[in-house]
Amino acid sequence: MPMKFLRRWRTQFLVLFAVIGPGFITANVDNDANGILTYSQAGAQFGNRILWTLIPITIALIVVQEISARMGAVTGKGLSDLIREEFGFRITFFMMLGVLLINFGNIVGEFAGIAGSLELFSVSKYISVPICAVIVWLIPVKGQYKTVEKVFLAASFFYVTYIFAGVFAKPAWLEAMVDTVKIPPRSTFFQDGYLFMVIGVFGTTIAPWMQFYLQSSIVEKGISKRQYKASRLDVIFGCVFTDVVAWFIIVACAATLYVHGFHNISTAKDAAEALHPLAGDYAYILFAMGLFNASLFAASILPLSTAYTVCEGLGFESGVGKKFAEAPVFYWLYTILIIAGAGVILIPNLPLIKIAIWSQVINGVAVPPLLVFMLLLVNNKGLMGEYVNSRLFNVIAWSTTGIMTALSIAWFWMWGSGRG
Repeated sequence: MPMKFLRRWRTQFLVLFAVIGPGFITANVDNDANGILTYSQAGAQFGNRILWTLIPITIALIVVQEISARMGAVTGKGLSDLIREEFGFRITFFMMLGVLLINFGNIVGEFAGIAGSLELFSVSKYISVPICAVIVWLIPVKGQYKTVEKVFLAASFFYVTYIFAGVFAKPAWLEAMVDTVKIPPRSTFFQDGYLFMVIGVFGTTIAPWMQFYLQSSIVEKGISKRQYKASRLDVIFGCVFTDVVAWFIIVACAATLYVHGFHNISTAKDAAEALHPLAGDYAYILFAMGLFNASLFAASILPLSTAYTVCEGLGFESGVGKKFAEAPVFYWLYTILIIAGAGVILIPNLPLIKIAIWSQVINGVAVPPLLVFMLLLVNNKGLMGEYVNSRLFNVIAWSTTGIMTALSIAWFWMWGSGRG
């Protein structure tokens, strides 16, 4: 009996190890340079009063990511493919155009993170950005899917540096824990910029590009219905880990920048520099190293996600497993996005803080329409069979859609009245 039990667990562990990757990688790219900047600004501007959002966001992220993974495993098709097949080319075309524009703003932010993080070590952006752009381009173009995935997984685990940075910042642990489970007073929501930041945190945590990339990765990795349960664990583990990292970033900046009156930062680089005298060398170095890793990592994934999304939606061949000649549109779009994103950073006096945070807020505003399409697809019995959403998942997903829509409308109203 014990041997039978051990063999069963050994088999389950091997299956999990075989499918781990897409969910964990996708969730962790979420903590990219734009995400780090958004979380840092949230902690610096509002202290711990944003922390309460992370619990509902984590639950919503797990549900949304699980839906993407399940649709990929059951249908064997990417999200763009399914939207085109079920809703037509015209809707898909305009959605792809929107994804392209939103993601380009995110890509610019990643190269800004690369430039800012290496400037902390006295490396000019005119050297760091071109070199890193070439590295980013080479990883998927010259690598096979399994090799690329291993590189991305290694980069994902490097996010633990932010947990250590948060510890070295010596926050008030009890206060932070209480604020994580306690919603702030109603008056907080009417403070200048608070609703804007809440939407930004939602947008940087549950970004539209993530759903497209995850589903495409599931398909390219060859995960099927039989491996779906193990893949779901990969998704859950990735979502929890990424939001634990986000929690530590907010707490570190709340305990240092907010407490000492540094309520506005211009770049994620500024957050690292401000931490130096307040939290010491270790926190500063770890934050800077984490920023570089996150930026380089996401600078590969985001153009890749965009290329996947657009090519699938418009019917072109795509995939890291294919050679350049087999998927020319996919690789050329990937190349152009990297060149353009890196090139923008070399323009002097660019308002990078506005580009980064606005891109995350736009992500947040764009999430509800995408969730509607996903929910219509995942509840289609002709498409999903017995793998349609459970009642609980529908409640959580539709509630997330409604809440994000309400927050967006409230923010637009406050912005229009000059209070956003």
